Amino acid sequence: MGSKSFGVLFVVVLLLFSPIVSGIGANWGTQSTHRLPPEVVVRLLKDNGIQKVKLFDADYDTLKALGKSGLEVMVGIPNDMLSTMGSLKAAEKWVSKNVSVHISNNNVNIRGEKKNMRRGEGKSLVLIIAIQGGHEFKPWKQPLAEMQVKAAYKRSLWSGPSLDLAHNGSLVHQASLVSDKIPSSCGYVAVGNEPYLRTYNGTYLKTTLPAMQNIQTALVKAGLGNQVKVTCPLNADVYESSSSLPSGGDFRADIHGYVSQLVKFLSDNGCPFTINIYPFISLYIDPNFPVEYAFFDGNASPLNDGGTIYTNMFDANHDTLVWALQKNGFGNVPIIIGEIGWPTDGDRNANAQLAQRFNQGFMQHISAGKGTPMRPGPVDAFLFSLIDEDAKSVQPGNFERHWGILTYDGLPKYILNLGTTNSGSLIPARNVKYLERKWCVLKPNAKVDDPQIAPSMSYACGLADCTSLGYQTSCGGLDARGNISYAFNSYYQINNQLDDACKFQGLGTVTKSDPSTGTCRFGLMIQPYYGGAERKHGYTSTALALILFLWTIL
Repeated sequence: MGSKSFGVLFVVVLLLFSPIVSGIGANWGTQSTHRLPPEVVVRLLKDNGIQKVKLFDADYDTLKALGKSGLEVMVGIPNDMLSTMGSLKAAEKWVSKNVSVHISNNNVNIRGEKKNMRRGEGKSLVLIIAIQGGHEFKPWKQPLAEMQVKAAYKRSLWSGPSLDLAHNGSLVHQASLVSDKIPSSCGYVAVGNEPYLRTYNGTYLKTTLPAMQNIQTALVKAGLGNQVKVTCPLNADVYESSSSLPSGGDFRADIHGYVSQLVKFLSDNGCPFTINIYPFISLYIDPNFPVEYAFFDGNASPLNDGGTIYTNMFDANHDTLVWALQKNGFGNVPIIIGEIGWPTDGDRNANAQLAQRFNQGFMQHISAGKGTPMRPGPVDAFLFSLIDEDAKSVQPGNFERHWGILTYDGLPKYILNLGTTNSGSLIPARNVKYLERKWCVLKPNAKVDDPQIAPSMSYACGLADCTSLGYQTSCGGLDARGNISYAFNSYYQINNQLDDACKFQGLGTVTKSDPSTGTCRFGLMIQPYYGGAERKHGYTSTALALILFLWTIL
């Protein structure tokens, strides 16, 4: 009999860093003039089967509402606190107040405990088979319990003891097993949010890592070092490619040292690299960006990176990061997608149709469990975001206030199947309390060329939200009277429908007939929530009274 010849074949078994069904998470931001009560949002999350929530601060009422909910929580430290956290004493105080207390007293799941999960359950194994420079991925069903295997990619081979295995009739070699340093489940403290963003001009470069180190030290001192890990959500602009291909990925040259030190800290402490990826932003800043490449339909022209094919920007961007990590010696650091989503208003490419296409495509993409070419397996991700925030800065663009899959009052914007509800669509918030059904509009007898119109509209939009007015936005089809009425009503609603908030030098009037038309919704504000803690966003009644007083005497 003739002998069968095989090419050079190596195999590495990779134990992925996330559960097989890790569950989708959501970012819960609170930069709103009128917040939904935290208990309403927690019920909303649970109704929609969302298992994880990422916060941008440590608001007491929010964390208290999350107590005993079973939801996994990533609690945040804002950028403006990074300098303060440079003091170990301040970091210890923060951990005690915002982590330890909520875990022990309110049973908040910051530790990321999995309920009803058996030892070793929920970890996914794949074979990474490297054949003469190429590679393929195949599922491997033999359980490894609490063990993980060092990952080796195309150009990485491991020496040491090996175990011969049979796979599809071919002789392959298994890499050596090493102990799993990363707990099967742990919670996180997000120290800062995109602190290395270019637009910050280096403001937080020297304060981010010390803050992370001190928070981690404080967690260890509190006995939570193995249960709660530190991470830092970074924007995708911290890495770049020299070749426009993922394999050319490396950390951005001007901050290479800072990012390398940060990643070394993550690696040394078994912490994940959290990255925010936004194909929409690429489309927004570059009119020549190939639109189809932003989505997951397979309609884009494929990108060939040395035989690895990319058909969407998410995979390519993600793997550019993987290559950057590998080149700097951190190829095994786990990755969390901290933010990903698509806005529904404020730009010609921000609408419900494209948002539904992107978010549904992303959900289908990750639910298959295939991961990306360089990191096969489940993807741990948080959608951005849960609810619109009408007080966010619009410096990046008017779309910033419209990232939610739900409106400010918890209504679904489009059909989105997260695979977590029986209906196959989003479930709206329950027991939402609104103000009286009335709106502020331009008086019917008022003339649009009245000299008081321009300053009145400018004043209203300056203090309210007019980001839905503009070219190809949801209210872009309004005529002049409609634009003025929209601005007046936005200010009126944000000011809790106070009588003085609809005067506008005698140009405004209150109506009980909903002026909404077509795709343009004239908002009806929800009742204000003040909570038991000091609010950072929105308006207090005292501030409102002062603003209105100044306006009436001008």
